[in-house]
Amino acid sequence: MKKQKDDGNEPKKLREGYTTGACATATTKAALLALITGEHQKEATIYLPVGRHATFQMESCEVSSNSVTVGTIKDAGDDPDATHRALILSTVSWSDHPGITLDGGIGVGRVTKEGLPVPVGEAAINPVPRKMILQTTQEVLDEHGVSKGVNVIISVPDGEEMAKKTLNGRLGILGGISILGTRGIVVPFSSAAYKASIVQAISVARASKCDHIVITTGGRSEKYGIKQYPDLPEEAFIEMGDFVGFTLKQCKRQGVKKVSMVGMMGKFSKVAQGVMMVHSKSAPVDFNFLADVANEVGASEDLLEQIRGANTATQVGSIMSDNNFPAFFEKLCTSCCIAALNEVAGSIEIETTLYTMKGEFLGKAVEQTWNKQ
Repeated sequence: MKKQKDDGNEPKKLREGYTTGACATATTKAALLALITGEHQKEATIYLPVGRHATFQMESCEVSSNSVTVGTIKDAGDDPDATHRALILSTVSWSDHPGITLDGGIGVGRVTKEGLPVPVGEAAINPVPRKMILQTTQEVLDEHGVSKGVNVIISVPDGEEMAKKTLNGRLGILGGISILGTRGIVVPFSSAAYKASIVQAISVARASKCDHIVITTGGRSEKYGIKQYPDLPEEAFIEMGDFVGFTLKQCKRQGVKKVSMVGMMGKFSKVAQGVMMVHSKSAPVDFNFLADVANEVGASEDLLEQIRGANTATQVGSIMSDNNFPAFFEKLCTSCCIAALNEVAGSIEIETTLYTMKGEFLGKAVEQTWNKQ
C-alpha cells in the first residue's frame, strides 16, 4: 500500500490552558513567598488537581512592609474562554488573627442567590480553587516555619466587564467573574465544563423555587423562549446546547415538574427521533424521517420528494409552512415530547415549541404520559 503523503491538513491538537483557580493559587503562593522573604517572585510552581505540577510566570510583584500583590495573566489555551488574558491578582498580608482568611476583591463576583456551591454573601471562589489556595498557603507557611495569620484577597481588575460575557448575572453572581476550576486546567471546548454549567444553572433555578424550566439549544432560541414565557424569572431559562438528554435527566433529578423545550427545526428534528446529543457532527438530519412525518399528515408525493432532497431541516420547515401543514410541526413537537419522556422514564411534564430561525411560531405540543417503547 502506498504511504499517504502528509499534506499538512492533519487536525491541530488544541492547546490546554489554566483555570482562574490555578492562576489565583499561583499568585497567592508567589505573593506569600515575597511577603516572607522580601524578594520579588518571577514565577510560582503549584500542584494541580489534575495530578501534575505547573509553573506560572508572574506579570507583576509589588512588595510593601505588610502586604504583597502579585499578578499573572490567565492563559486559557485554545478555549474560547471569556477570561482568557485576564490579569489575576492576589494580595497577601499579615493578620492579627490566626489562620488564613480568603476573600474576593475587585472584579471577583459575590454570590447573591441560593443553589451555588458557595454560600450567599461570599466571594465566588468555588470549593476546589478555595481548597487549592488555602492548602498551598498553609504549605508555604509550614515550609518557612511561619505561624502568623494571613489575609488573601483575589482580584481581577477587568472582572466585572468580563462577567458580562458569562452567565454570572443570571446565576446571581454580581460584581465580577467566578474563580473556577476543578482540575486546574482548561480543556478546549470541554463538554464536561458545559455540562457543569448546566447542572449549576438548574440548581440555581431550583433554589429560586422554579418548578417550570425552559431549556433551549442557544441564545436565539432562548430569546424566543423568553418572549413565549414572559412571566418566568430569568433563572428559569437554561441554554443546554447539544446536551438535550443530559439536561432533561438533570431537570428530573433536581425535581423540576415541567420542562419546556424551545428550539428550531435542525436540532429538534433529531430529538423527535430520540437523538439526545444533537451536535451536527454526531447526528446528521434524517430527511427520510422528516418525509415520513410529512406523509403521516397527508403531504403529497411531490412535497415528500422535495423533503427527501432538501439540504437542511430549516428548508423542510419552510416547505411545510409554505404549504400550510401546521399538523406536521405539531406531530414533530409531540414526537420530541414523547422522546424526552422516554429519556427520563416519565414523571415530568414536557412541552415542545418550534420556531423558525427568524422567530416565527411553527408548532407546539405538551405530553405528560410516558409511552414505554
